[in-house]
Amino acid sequence: MFNIPSQASYAMLAVLGLLVIASGILVALQWRRPNTDYTELRQRTLSWWWMIAIIFSVLILGQNIAIIFFGFLSFLALKEFLSIVPTRHCDRRVIFWAYLSIPLQYYWVSMGWYGMFIIFIPVYIFLLLPMRMVLLGEVKGFIHSAGILHWATMLTVFCISHIAYLLVLPVQNPAAGFIGPVLFLLFMTQFNDVCQYFWGKLLGKRKIIPKVSPNKTWEGFIGGLLTVTLCSALLAPLLTPLSIGEGMIAGALISASGFIGDVVISSVKRDLEIKDCGNLIPGHGGILDRMDSLIYTAPLFFHFLYYSHY
Repeated sequence: MFNIPSQASYAMLAVLGLLVIASGILVALQWRRPNTDYTELRQRTLSWWWMIAIIFSVLILGQNIAIIFFGFLSFLALKEFLSIVPTRHCDRRVIFWAYLSIPLQYYWVSMGWYGMFIIFIPVYIFLLLPMRMVLLGEVKGFIHSAGILHWATMLTVFCISHIAYLLVLPVQNPAAGFIGPVLFLLFMTQFNDVCQYFWGKLLGKRKIIPKVSPNKTWEGFIGGLLTVTLCSALLAPLLTPLSIGEGMIAGALISASGFIGDVVISSVKRDLEIKDCGNLIPGHGGILDRMDSLIYTAPLFFHFLYYSHY
């Protein structure tokens, strides 16, 4: 009915299989240790089911629905970022233009207009926002506010829109279709988080940046990097136009940049003295808590793929 490419459908089934296994482990833990509180783990697992169901549904429904969906994610992420970072009262009229960049940026994506997609925010929006601020006539806190609005738009709109642009790239691997590269990016980014957590718990001793993220260790980072690089070499030829060697490079890139995205958003939260960016996703926090790694992996993976095959 929906004509899902074969490799993409196998990848989706594999992800659902992993979720079934994770849910089974949770049920077994609750049965063996009934007095232990697994509320957060249960919330995280249930949220994963919802997130996977929504993402798979929009990808199956077609490119335009998926592009609108990622545009909505940008809206939620920008709204969340501006809700936790202090801004001047007078900047409300400037923030309107930051929000307006979302439909325009995703419209360029839907058109496949790469030239405008790649310069619209870092050139036109970045020049427009300070100009609009000048017209307000308020100079106190000008640099601080300009920096916040630029950075918020860059992270939540420009970076996330790279996921959507993967959908409109000409298909070079028909067995994976336009869905394949997006599935690869999303899966490897989240898998990297899991691997770094797992290896850190198993072997972690030497902390990398304890003031920012006390649980990040060199052992976890290197273990995750090696695991994701090897898995990426196997999955990339199935879901993308990348070869095995290119898949290894993509995996290393996703693992390293995912780590950086994670600690960058952690730095924001440490600075603001908050635990999570929001509470939209039970057990995970807010949109930014769940997409912190993707904010960095999406543009870097996209440009590696784009310049190596397009």
